[in-house]
Amino acid sequence: MNKPIKVALAGAGAFGIKHLDGIKNIEGVEVVSLIGRELAKTKEVADKYGIGHVTTDLNESLALKEVDAVILCTPTQMHASQTLACLKAGKHVQVEIPLCDVYKDGQEVLRVQQETGLVAMVGHTRRFNPSHQWVNHKIKAGEFNIQQMDVQTYFFRRTNMNALGQARSWTDHLLWHHAAHTVDLFAYQCGSPIVKANAVQGPIHPTLGIAMDMSIQLKAANGAICTLSLSFNNDGPLGTYFRYIGDTGTYLARYDDLFTGKEEKIDVSQVAVSMNGIELQDREFFAAIREGREPNSSIAQVLPCYQVLHDLEQQLA
Repeated sequence: MNKPIKVALAGAGAFGIKHLDGIKNIEGVEVVSLIGRELAKTKEVADKYGIGHVTTDLNESLALKEVDAVILCTPTQMHASQTLACLKAGKHVQVEIPLCDVYKDGQEVLRVQQETGLVAMVGHTRRFNPSHQWVNHKIKAGEFNIQQMDVQTYFFRRTNMNALGQARSWTDHLLWHHAAHTVDLFAYQCGSPIVKANAVQGPIHPTLGIAMDMSIQLKAANGAICTLSLSFNNDGPLGTYFRYIGDTGTYLARYDDLFTGKEEKIDVSQVAVSMNGIELQDREFFAAIREGREPNSSIAQVLPCYQVLHDLEQQLA
């Protein structure tokens, strides 16, 4: 495929805008349709980015013959059904994390993806962040092996707000969204499947209906372990912080920055063509479409993560 890849993007909120900013830097890709919940707000974003078609109906965009691919930045509860709709419409699709919040829905997405042969991937951004890529290169070169990962995912979200501080129409989830990043990354970096997982959670929020605090333990088949702490109650620095404890060193990853265990900064600027994990994720999606290959973070690659989340959900229930 040498012609420009024409994209429909669903979700004009905080994460949709991150993708639009990333795509601006990628040659041969054009966003031609923007789908949002509120037409006026969606049109405002579309005007800023020069997108001609605006709608509140994903099916309207899927009906556009010129659309080759779709990026879904919509509420978690819509991800699986919308991914299926894109595949059945003959469109390549990238869905933001998580793929699903019910494991059997994720299994159905994999079945349809394999049936259609279309490129379908999930936005497991940690696989693409330069900091984590640097560690991954060390592991693949045989220079570093993980003994333990210690991860903190902390937000202050006692009301239903998004990353821009705007009211959300849906409820986020520590297990199916935020834990998914680390569960997948741990197995990916270890190159070994998760064979044991345990979880405990704090009280259920009276209005949001979700646990606001959670602790997860993981063990990979190769013996590496992971401890993950998650909270929506943390009134302090926000985000996810990774400590890789290995046989030849310790590394601290904070988004796209990386440090040694002694807080010495490591230059990761040459790891990839960009320091923006979302942009690198999108580059992989479009490259896989052009090259007719399976992308990193494909449905098949990440589905084992959702099996683990399903098992943890059963434990917590």
